[in-house]
Amino acid sequence: MTMAYVIVVNPRILAEAGMPVEGVLFATCISAATATLIMGLWANYPIALAPGMSLNAYFTYSIVIGRGIPWQTALGVVFLSGLLFLLLTLTNVREQIVNGIPDCLKHGTAAGIGLFIAFIGLRNAKIIVANPATFVGLGKASDPQVLLAAAGLILIAILMARRIGSAILIGIMAIALAGIPLGLAQWPDHLFSLPHPGGTFLRLDFRAAAKIGLAELIFVFFFVDLFDNVGTLVGVCEQGGFLRDGKLPRASRALLADAFGTMIGALTGTSTVTSYIESAAGVAAGARTGLGNIVIAGCFLIAMFCAPLVAAIPSYATAPALILVGALMCGAVARVRWDDFSEAFPAFLTLVATPLTFSICTGLSLGMLSFTFIKVGTGKYREISPLIWILSALFLVRYAFLGTE
Repeated sequence: MTMAYVIVVNPRILAEAGMPVEGVLFATCISAATATLIMGLWANYPIALAPGMSLNAYFTYSIVIGRGIPWQTALGVVFLSGLLFLLLTLTNVREQIVNGIPDCLKHGTAAGIGLFIAFIGLRNAKIIVANPATFVGLGKASDPQVLLAAAGLILIAILMARRIGSAILIGIMAIALAGIPLGLAQWPDHLFSLPHPGGTFLRLDFRAAAKIGLAELIFVFFFVDLFDNVGTLVGVCEQGGFLRDGKLPRASRALLADAFGTMIGALTGTSTVTSYIESAAGVAAGARTGLGNIVIAGCFLIAMFCAPLVAAIPSYATAPALILVGALMCGAVARVRWDDFSEAFPAFLTLVATPLTFSICTGLSLGMLSFTFIKVGTGKYREISPLIWILSALFLVRYAFLGTE
């Protein structure tokens, strides 16, 4: 129940990319159920998966809206990134890549994505609006949607601070219901219906996604999910006592779950699938094997029949969820070595560039380039791994020949 909000929020975010809510709801549930089952039955860990909240924002706002790429092509990019996950997992390259990326960039990326998601939530709630003088400004406090979104934000924050399960879902439902008497939302004609996957099922465009100009997008999906997924796995497994000498047994099996989940999600109609930190709630309640995942997968399959209810929930009700998920992700910034400026500045640049440029890709590239330049300039070039040299060169080529987003 702590991660059930994704069933509501993910279709709402991808709907802004022009995707039908019913199709995305089906894809969300079927990809989450499949990946969660693989994690439980194959890797035997109580860690659930679903479309990632940072990656669906990148899919919608940076790729489809920001670059004008059709969502069908974007789904093709997601599938190819999932295929790359699979190939690199089978060859154990994913673990090596994780070890090759500096910690400061990992933490800066996580926190930057958190600010990016929070900014989107503030915008959807109309708490932050466009301002011709200052670019952004505070919305109208008299707007009922702003007031309800602010109330939902405070309500969910209080519930989370009191460690109440399903805090985000409770807040979404409460604020959506509060908008009905005000005419801001409508009660659905019926709560359940048969799944309608046709709007997104097998609609991905492989041919357009395979163009060389989109290779960087495949890399960004790969990069963000790589560290988001591995970070979640390590965090939850450390809480559950699954780590052995700092390493995760059956790591390759666990990493295969998001690879297959992402490919199935792209085929059915949703963005990248990743492990959810909310799985820690299940571990805290006593889950120690993959049996818990079977129950979670069953709940996702049942949720496929709730499309009318999900479609009736307005954006002002889901906006607080984005803000608070973003707040949770910003905790990674505390792990940056701020006493070492050659580590601190690349993390800072990644942190601020991601939301200010409205692009995770730009934040990643600027942070990585600054890391390389500063390490070279301070004589610490030995701290630059071969992988970082290669990626920095690729990003330089991107800015030189492909232009910016």
